[in-house]
Amino acid sequence: MTACLAGIGLTTTASAATDPYGYYYDDYETVVDVTEAGADDTGTESITPVLEDLRRDETLLVFPEGEYYMDEQFRFTGFDNFGVVGENATLIPANYHEFDGPQYRLFRLGVAYSPGGHLRFEGFEIDQTAPETGIRAIEAYAADRLEVRDVTITGYHDSGTWGPGLFNVTDPDGRGIVERFRAPDGGAWVNNTPNAGNRWRGPIGIEANENRGRLEFRHCALGGFPNNGLYAAGGDGTIIVHGGLYRNSNGANVRVGGRDSEIRWPTVEVDTTRPEDVSQRGIRIENGRNIEIYGAAVEITAPKPTSHAISVMNTCDSARIDTTRIQLQGPEVNHGIVISPECGEATIVDTEITHATGGGYPLWIRDSDSAGQVLAEHLTISGRAGDGGGFRDGIRCERDDCRFSHVDVTQHGRDGVDRNAIVNTGADLTVYRSELRANQYPYIDLGSGALVRDSTLESSADHEAVCLYSSSTNPAFKKNRLVGGIRDLGASGVTTWENTYE
Repeated sequence: MTACLAGIGLTTTASAATDPYGYYYDDYETVVDVTEAGADDTGTESITPVLEDLRRDETLLVFPEGEYYMDEQFRFTGFDNFGVVGENATLIPANYHEFDGPQYRLFRLGVAYSPGGHLRFEGFEIDQTAPETGIRAIEAYAADRLEVRDVTITGYHDSGTWGPGLFNVTDPDGRGIVERFRAPDGGAWVNNTPNAGNRWRGPIGIEANENRGRLEFRHCALGGFPNNGLYAAGGDGTIIVHGGLYRNSNGANVRVGGRDSEIRWPTVEVDTTRPEDVSQRGIRIENGRNIEIYGAAVEITAPKPTSHAISVMNTCDSARIDTTRIQLQGPEVNHGIVISPECGEATIVDTEITHATGGGYPLWIRDSDSAGQVLAEHLTISGRAGDGGGFRDGIRCERDDCRFSHVDVTQHGRDGVDRNAIVNTGADLTVYRSELRANQYPYIDLGSGALVRDSTLESSADHEAVCLYSSSTNPAFKKNRLVGGIRDLGASGVTTWENTYE
């Protein structure tokens, strides 16, 4: 296949049959081997001037195996079809002091007001292992189709500049995929870098806060960044997170918003906390509706006190958490799933929470005037935790009209600490066909109109199965197994029917 670049007298010859990206060649009018155009592949001279000469629409730039040094940004906007691919190619950015700032990017392809149409970027290692080196490898805005694959950032981002990737699809009908984009070494807090004082916190791992289309992040990996790991909460499009490993970022490791967004099968781990880290939440969802978390595995073993495993924020209109596994360990107070006061309806299904921290609520449904129901079905909560901060309940329910069906809560406190299975302060709670066990009270009611039926409630420390405070009104207990009976501290309108007492 022969491709000519008009205007500079360049002719390159590439074989679609033998080149790794040969199957892309027919998608472009021009295919250019950048080394034949004069790009140095030994990592000695900057290639950006050569790329500037090659900047044309309907062009694919091919980087053969080699090392390519860049000390300034390459910018191309408003194109219809453009691609950059590497064949085991390594990009070496200049360090903070030698890069032509303040545009600390290697590739800026499209901008919000002049996006590209179809953009392809694949097959690069970015070597930022040198001291005080860290760069945004690619910033991309595409209207129709965005494809980014197989980009690996090697080395700690310690320049204090923008994080490694920013991606947005600008048209509601557009589609994008970012696949195997990996920055496992994370980044430094800005005040520990030569850019101290010029940014807040420091770099974000992957940013996508102006997305309007459908954008998928597939099998990506991020280490600890100071200003969120994957941060894709600001646009009104759809975000899909499929698989991947997200570790040790401050803020949240996976932070997603949008309409009908999905977080499917990611692994989130927090096992390291830096002195500057304030909060290292696992997954945070916000600014959207119909957001689903499915098949997630969240493990927090070195947390800060506010490192909730999953946060459903006030601006989330509706959410579903399904087939998710959460493990929390450590000496600090930490919570599992936290449902914020003003969020809408939320459903938790087929989920397991193992909670073994210094205190906290595995499930905390916060006090709210929201009419959105919280439904938990086939939820299992276990683990030995403390009572730090007074947080000593397996489920703390402060919202009205919640329903728990087939939940299994076991709360045996560590080191003799007393914990409860469920504490309800809301109205019209229903607990159905559930197993509640605790070394203090399996069920405490301070609300109104609660119904507990067809369930087993048992204290391992010879307390009653139920404790009703004087604020409790019209609670009903029907067809339950209540080991130890009911402790009534002045509740009104109590109904009991066909319970068994042991």
